[in-house]
Amino acid sequence: MAWAVLIVSGVLEAGWALSLKASEGFTRPWPSAAFVVLLTFSMLGLGWALRTLPVGVAYAVWTGIGAAVTATVGMAVLGEVVSVGKILSLVLIVAGIVGLHVFGAEPAQPTQPVGAVAG
Repeated sequence: MAWAVLIVSGVLEAGWALSLKASEGFTRPWPSAAFVVLLTFSMLGLGWALRTLPVGVAYAVWTGIGAAVTATVGMAVLGEVVSVGKILSLVLIVAGIVGLHVFGAEPAQPTQPVGAVAG
């Protein structure tokens, strides 16, 4: 379940990044409001996923999904330049996300507060 929440949170990250662009420096109210809402839910989902997933893996997957989706939408919808190098880079990001999922699926280990004595 944590992986599903993390993936949705990564897509929401792309949503807030695209809303930030559409807000034109927070001068447009609806995209600005969408930015705040999407950012909030993206962070809440990431935080929830971090309860069980390792932080390095979860954060890398979250940012990778957000970056890949944002770049894809930028090229497909916003008219950004499409190139073989960009497509290859996006494929590598997705491959890295899959690899982190496959090789980083161990749940995070509970930690003791600093200075705590093991019993």
